[in-house]
Amino acid sequence: MENIAANNLGHHYGHDSYRDALTTVDDSGKRLWVFAKKFKGTWQNRRRWVGYGLLAFLIAAPFIKVNGHGMLQFDFIHRKFVLFGGVFWPADFYLFVIATIAFIIFIFLFTSILGRLWCGWACPQTIFMELIFRRIEYMIEGDASAQRRLDKMEWNEEKVWKRGLKYALFFIASFLISNLFLIYIIGVPDWEKIVTESPALHVGGLISMFVFSGVFYFVYAYMREQICTIVCPYGRLQSVLLDDKTLVVGYDYKRGDPREKHGRKRSDKAGDCIDCAQCVDVCPTGIDIRNGLQLECINCTACIDACNNVMQKIGKEKDLIGYHSMEGIEKGEKFKLNTRRKMYISLICVLVFGLILLLSTRSDVQASILRTPGLEFNMKSDGTVENLYNISVLNKTFKPMNVEMRLENMEGKITIIGGTEILAPAEDMNQGIISIEIPKTALHETDNPIKIGVYCKGKKLQTVKTNFMAPQQ
Repeated sequence: MENIAANNLGHHYGHDSYRDALTTVDDSGKRLWVFAKKFKGTWQNRRRWVGYGLLAFLIAAPFIKVNGHGMLQFDFIHRKFVLFGGVFWPADFYLFVIATIAFIIFIFLFTSILGRLWCGWACPQTIFMELIFRRIEYMIEGDASAQRRLDKMEWNEEKVWKRGLKYALFFIASFLISNLFLIYIIGVPDWEKIVTESPALHVGGLISMFVFSGVFYFVYAYMREQICTIVCPYGRLQSVLLDDKTLVVGYDYKRGDPREKHGRKRSDKAGDCIDCAQCVDVCPTGIDIRNGLQLECINCTACIDACNNVMQKIGKEKDLIGYHSMEGIEKGEKFKLNTRRKMYISLICVLVFGLILLLSTRSDVQASILRTPGLEFNMKSDGTVENLYNISVLNKTFKPMNVEMRLENMEGKITIIGGTEILAPAEDMNQGIISIEIPKTALHETDNPIKIGVYCKGKKLQTVKTNFMAPQQ
């Protein structure tokens, strides 16, 4: 990304020294705090409604019941994942791999077309920061100018109570967010036990809750935009995912330069940019978008609204800063899908089709049948050969199942040791031992492949292949 910007813009500005350091760090290495100006506009309204919708979904999803369980749950402790009413286990890991590959390729496609749009519009870090923590900051400390004044102020009663109240609300918000993420892991019923029962019964859960509260508080009270520019690896991926055709939030330097202040002394050669720096004032990462594509830009569109507001006041056309591609600015060409993007789309379609096919044919149980270690076959007096097997049955559904088994590719008898069926509890695994007897006349090898059907209430759920040992003919 930086090479693209340098090639297209560096020659125009005559220097690219802004790339030598972060905008949030001074020459001595000291952190420069970003005070983003509060601003309203068309793009910000759109982004805000998208953010509120995603935030509402994030909060509601664990509480929405599908098949008696939360819509989404990621129980890493018990290796159980509930997605829109379906429960997935480590046995379904292949589905996770395919879905992850498809998602990564989608990110490549999405980023190559629209840049870092995810970061500015849908990333939880941005949504929490802009819609919760920055709102608290504006409510207590005021807009950017008031925040700067408070920051420079000596510690007095006003600064103490404003900062104290802000950070107290920050911790409360962090505590609520940590509880929300805990619900995603352990589920609503277990979370309710932690908050309603004696703390002595849930020491581990309470410790996790407060540790994560501290982490979130540190992120939103101190790290803030540094998460996007330093910690998150996604911004660095842009250098290989973006090209001259990618639509990004960009400054049309051909139309805007040379920059001159608005007034009577503006020359006839002056561009539309009046160098008001409103785009810099509203940027949550503190950059000047007019310098070109930068690692810190999260495509939040705040600079578009700020610039459009100025253009409207001075009677100029909007979108001096807008969604542009470098090629579009340079040559005036519209966006087109190139071969790389078409390949991304083709791969995504193939993977999604394969994933849907595998999900539609996924069995409700995962049975494993293995010969009991250390035991040979048993030759019986009635002319049959007996093998013993260890069986484990994983029930992937939310209802218990009584599982029975039948030989499918040859005559024989299956006996479940200790009963006629194996009970597979809901969302759990059960184990047992079965005996398989097959007439010797039907066995032609010492190692005979057999197929065993797994049934529940007469419905076939799965076919398991294993081997049956027999004496030499």
